[in-house]
Amino acid sequence: MIEIKNVTKKYGNKKALDNVSFNVNEGEIFAFIGHNGAGKTTLIKAITGIHDFDDGDILINGKSIKKDTIECKKDMAFVLDNPELYENMTAINFINFICDMYEVSLEERKKNIDKYAKMFEMEDKLGDTIKSFSHGMKQKIAIIAALSHNPKILIMDEPFVGLDPKAVFDIKEVMHEMVKEGKTIFFSTHILDVAEKLCSRVAIIKNGKLIKVGSMKEIKGDKTLENVFLELEE
Repeated sequence: MIEIKNVTKKYGNKKALDNVSFNVNEGEIFAFIGHNGAGKTTLIKAITGIHDFDDGDILINGKSIKKDTIECKKDMAFVLDNPELYENMTAINFINFICDMYEVSLEERKKNIDKYAKMFEMEDKLGDTIKSFSHGMKQKIAIIAALSHNPKILIMDEPFVGLDPKAVFDIKEVMHEMVKEGKTIFFSTHILDVAEKLCSRVAIIKNGKLIKVGSMKEIKGDKTLENVFLELEE
């Protein structure tokens, strides 16, 4: 569970996040949407402990990301829209490096790596250096590495960018599988029809302020999520 409590983040005099509060519950897929520069990535990087914030707190399964950063990160995996990987490493060495950090047993990591490498059609590429990969292939390696340590919470920033249609289908299947196990999925996206079909709850942010949060049905009513979003952006 993620609890965001009155979080404010400033860059000089500008508030990138302005007193933002909402919860992301266990066993749900939660979408976070907003225009470019609305504050989505800023909040995601605050949740994951990459960026500090000025006021408020963020709790990860009851632990403060400010006070118990390492313990919070043990419960999470984070996939960026533009994967920042060690490009001189082979894919398998990078994935094993992530597994080492999360202290994943050899047996568990082999099972998970085999499963997800096959799913994302990367099993024949694991011995190649990451710098030889396309953006989509790097995205797949980032996802495999994130899933290899079986996180309780999966956080993704524009996870579908650069992925081929099959990989998009596969990651959606993984998300459904994870929530059936009681895990939490939180992601930002500009692909609103995917969010509408995939997510149980959604939050909309505009200019650093949270303007809507609730179940997908509550937010969109009889409209599409795209129509609701465009009306709020006017």
